[in-house]
Amino acid sequence: MAHPKRRHSTTRRDKRRTHDALSTKALAVDATTGEIHLRHRAHVFEGNLYYKGKLVVESYEKA
Repeated sequence: MAHPKRRHSTTRRDKRRTHDALSTKALAVDATTGEIHLRHRAHVFEGNLYYKGKLVVESYEKA
């Protein structure tokens, strides 16, 4: 593997690391239930599974 011949400055290191920050998760509010959930994901509300505001599975239980 290649090894650097000279040390990189802290400025160069920090410039590279500027893109490593985590972004916040995108949240949405379901129109029918009012539940806050992750976008493009199904969510459980009162034992039922909802996706895009529609009931997908009734009496859904996680195994």
